[in-house]
Amino acid sequence: MSQLQATIFGALSGSLFAVMALGLSVVWGFLKIINLAHFGMILIGAYLTFELASTTGIDPIIAVVIGAIAMFLFGAIVQAGFERWRVSEFNSLLISYGLLIITVQVVSNVWTADFQRMDSSVNPYAAQSLALGPLRFPLPTLIAAGFAVILVVGAKLILERTYSGRALQAFGQDRDIAGAFGIDHTKLGILLAGAAGATAAIGGMLHSLGESLHPDAPFEWVGRVFAIVILGGIGNVTGTLYAGLLVGGISGLTAAVWSPSASPFVVFSMVVLALVFRPTGLFPSKTGH
Repeated sequence: MSQLQATIFGALSGSLFAVMALGLSVVWGFLKIINLAHFGMILIGAYLTFELASTTGIDPIIAVVIGAIAMFLFGAIVQAGFERWRVSEFNSLLISYGLLIITVQVVSNVWTADFQRMDSSVNPYAAQSLALGPLRFPLPTLIAAGFAVILVVGAKLILERTYSGRALQAFGQDRDIAGAFGIDHTKLGILLAGAAGATAAIGGMLHSLGESLHPDAPFEWVGRVFAIVILGGIGNVTGTLYAGLLVGGISGLTAAVWSPSASPFVVFSMVVLALVFRPTGLFPSKTGH
């Protein structure tokens, strides 16, 4: 029973990282930008949630609205800069890493490097759990899973059923042809990057519901998030969710039957094998993304 609990809990926990990975994956897949500043946006989203909930008493889930607006603007401005100076895919990696380091330092200066956590008086979710027979699951983990499903379904519907979504797919597959048909890739790219920033803020909020905050957290997220992006398929929104559940479930099961320290070994062995045998990801997409 403990192995089943660990596997299911791990899969649900993986949905949080799927939320973190979603924006990074679509920006990389459609815009050919590897935006490591995305992790800084997650961090700021977490701290903004903490600050607003702690100082005003507002529900942390509601507080994410402000964080999402702020990170939408952050993401849009960064992408506008990339477009203005025609930053290449590789250079975007270097520049955005610099932005991430700056973000981490700013957060350290504003909120200090100490661990921070929302008090139970403003975060009633942290101490609650749901029992399903002998299994118990923390409420923040279930909330993260719910948000992951909503975001992925919403993104899938937008990509498949709106003009902007179909234009993004066309642009992601062939920029020159899409441009020849009059698709304004600059405006679409900025909007997509802004939306990705908003999802980063949601990921930060979800993280703050159940975990302590510290400025160096992005460096702990990077490995698992990139594993999910690679396994899910770059730009594949449903693949991101499936990969998050898979990575989380395998990590939980490995920790239960072997050792918690062995989880990264198993997960990144999967990533290496996927890059060799399924470089487009484990979960094929009908649209190619």
